[in-house]
Amino acid sequence: MSDVKKPENVNTAAVVATGLIGGWITARETGIRPLGGVVLAAAGAWAGRSWYAKSGVATCVGLTAGYLAAFGASHPLAKKIGAWPAVIAVTTTAAGAAYALNDAR
Repeated sequence: MSDVKKPENVNTAAVVATGLIGGWITARETGIRPLGGVVLAAAGAWAGRSWYAKSGVATCVGLTAGYLAAFGASHPLAKKIGAWPAVIAVTTTAAGAAYALNDAR
C-alpha cells in the first residue's frame, strides 16, 4: 500500500508555491533553466491531479491555465519590478486561487 496522499487531501496552494518559487530558485541557482522547468512541471502535474479529483475538469483547466499564466507573467513583470518581487506576486495570486477554488472546499 502506498503512503501517497489522496489527491483530494493535497494542499495545492503549497504545491503551487513550491512549483513557482522552487522552479525559479532551481533555475537561478543551477543556471539550468530547463531544470527549473522540471520542478515547475512536476508541481503543476501534482496539483492538477488534485484539482481534477477534488473539483472536476473545469476547475482543473482554469487553475492549470492560471498556473501557467503566472509563470508566463513573471517574466515581463520581473523586468518592471525585479525577479524576486515578480515571483512572489504571481505565486501569491496563483496559490490564492488554488486555495479559494479547490483547497477551501
